[in-house]
Amino acid sequence: MQTEILVNVEPGETRVAILEDGILVEVYYERPTGQRTVGSIFKGKVENVLPGMQAAFVDIGLERNAFLYVSDALPPKNADEEADGQVRVEHKERNGRLTIEDLLKPNQEVMVQVAKEAIGTKGARVTTHCTLPGRFLVLMPTVDYVGVSRRIDNDRERDRLRKIAERVRPRNMGLIVRTVAEGKSEHELSQDAEFLVKLWGKIQDKKRTGPAPQLLHKDMGLVYRVIRDSFTEDVDRFVIDSKQEYEKVLELLDDIGPSLKKRVELFYSSERTIFDLYNLEPEIEKALRRRVWLKSGGYLVIDRTEALTSIDVNTGKYVGTVDLADTVFRTNLEAAREIARQLRLRDIGGIIIADFIDMESESHRQKVLKTLEEHLRRDRTRTYVLGITQLGLVEITRKKAKQSLDDALQKPCPYCEGKGRVMSEESVAAKLRREVKAMLRRSPEDAILVEVHPAVAALLIGAGGTNLRALENETGKSIYIRGSDQCHLENLVVRAMGTREEVESKALPVRPGQILEVKVEEPHVSNLWDGIARVEGYVLDVEGGAKLVGERVRVEVTKVHRTYAKARVLEGEAS
Repeated sequence: MQTEILVNVEPGETRVAILEDGILVEVYYERPTGQRTVGSIFKGKVENVLPGMQAAFVDIGLERNAFLYVSDALPPKNADEEADGQVRVEHKERNGRLTIEDLLKPNQEVMVQVAKEAIGTKGARVTTHCTLPGRFLVLMPTVDYVGVSRRIDNDRERDRLRKIAERVRPRNMGLIVRTVAEGKSEHELSQDAEFLVKLWGKIQDKKRTGPAPQLLHKDMGLVYRVIRDSFTEDVDRFVIDSKQEYEKVLELLDDIGPSLKKRVELFYSSERTIFDLYNLEPEIEKALRRRVWLKSGGYLVIDRTEALTSIDVNTGKYVGTVDLADTVFRTNLEAAREIARQLRLRDIGGIIIADFIDMESESHRQKVLKTLEEHLRRDRTRTYVLGITQLGLVEITRKKAKQSLDDALQKPCPYCEGKGRVMSEESVAAKLRREVKAMLRRSPEDAILVEVHPAVAALLIGAGGTNLRALENETGKSIYIRGSDQCHLENLVVRAMGTREEVESKALPVRPGQILEVKVEEPHVSNLWDGIARVEGYVLDVEGGAKLVGERVRVEVTKVHRTYAKARVLEGEAS
């Protein structure tokens, strides 16, 4: 398998893409306004202790207080390296005395490291057990333990590395040997350990002198982290499109991996980025969509909720060639490979439920599960496949430490607030009709002018104004309705209330004989010869204006009605 790392550096954004056999499997973003905090170490102050939750909120100087569980503050017992190079620390079982109140008090200063980014409304999750990852080792200042990455499966090599780590380990500290250390010498590991110990000393010095809250240590930038964590002997090419960053990469590799320098390439073009060259932009756009098409014609539907992510598998346009069981099996096999890719690409964490198409054959089910597990082994983030439930659903868990791809690139829709759905025009019109009646019942005024979305305005007015007349008959008052594209589909804005004369003067912004310059916005819905223009949301029916859509014209107002006015184009005035 050929692996390539592509780095695109621009003034406001750095992007990294990882490709396997030419297929995009991971993408990372870093922006000055959204710097990541995972791995950063803070001197914080305990704001409050929550005995009922066995946790504490810690002020570390961010927008929201960080959350510290009792398990992340207990004395450590053991450790192991996870697939992404981070360290999981196991703790002593909590007895009756080791509660959060025993460990922490309000206003107490405490040094913590961010283990999970602040996501949505939740603050960052922190731990008191800091770790410092290097190129080959991870230093654990609070753990007296030596471990070797589980990804190194050669027993002889594991034993060799463990003995080296025992010799180079700082006193009263722990080390984890990372996967990339396989085959490395004692000298290389010793240098890495010395660097990490010096770094920890600087952090301790800063902790003793500075106030709380304050940042003590910030993890390196995106390019450095990728080189540290992902640029190994298994990577065939590392391509970067910034000369300045290219030189920094080579300088960095002089210290941590000289043999990799020959695999680094500089791409330069004034016309396109490295992402354009590899046609990655469309792939990233696809990764933000709900539906993912498979090559066979089947597709996945990926939906995120607060509790979990669901992935539904469908045969779609794929009809197969043998029989139904074979069609379902082949679709599920392809879906298993694509699900593993999508989890990495979208960086989906937490609980994932995959609803594969029902298979009657037990051997088919096991082959699909095996395929899913094999492709998930390429994922550096810890992921577990828990098997098939009684309902035929595949349960997966994947560590969630930072924002997913859609969280990084998108924000909740201001209309639906993340629901993905809004009320229909008919429902909104019925609701707003009730609101108008309620307002007029409570008001002594004789008339009202409201502004709503154009599609809702059309329903409230009705064909020939029939719905509006019915509403006026019910209330006994004059009602003026104006459509505006600036209005939220579900909202109503009251523009004026008062006497009929006062409201009408504001509701009808034009008068017969007036000459205006307007833009013809769209064809008339029922009279295809005419065009529609608007003045302050008020509709102008421009005679013969269908052929002038998109143009600015001078018109003369000929007739003025309650809900619209007629106008004609002045001779020779189309522009």
